Amino acid sequence: MVIKRKQMPVAQMDKMLGGNGVSRLVELAPKEVMRNLRVLKEITLDPGVSIGNHDHKNETEYFLITQGSGVVNDNGSEIAVHSGDVVVTGNGSFHSLVNTGKRKLVFYAIIVTY
Repeated sequence: MVIKRKQMPVAQMDKMLGGNGVSRLVELAPKEVMRNLRVLKEITLDPGVSIGNHDHKNETEYFLITQGSGVVNDNGSEIAVHSGDVVVTGNGSFHSLVNTGKRKLVFYAIIVTY
C-alpha cells in the first residue's frame, strides 16, 4: 500500500492538549490500516506554540523531531530537543513540548499501544 501525501487529511488544533497556539496535524495513515498504532501523525508547531502536558497509559509515544528545536518536559525534566532527536514517553510517564526556536518545529508523533 502506498499513501500519497495529497491523500493525507490535514487539520489544525487550537491549544492541543492544553498547550498554546495552533498545531498543524497531518494524518499519515488511515486508522483502518494501523494495527498497534493509535496515532501516526506529522505535527508542525510554529514558534511559541506548544502541546500541553499529558500522560500515557498502556501505550508509548514517540516524537521523532525532523526540523527545528524546542523543549520537552520529560516527567518533570526540561530537555532541549533538536532535529534528529527522539523523545520516548512510556507507560505511566508524561510529557509536553514547546517550540522555543525561531522556525517551525516539525515532528512525527507515533503512539504504540500494548
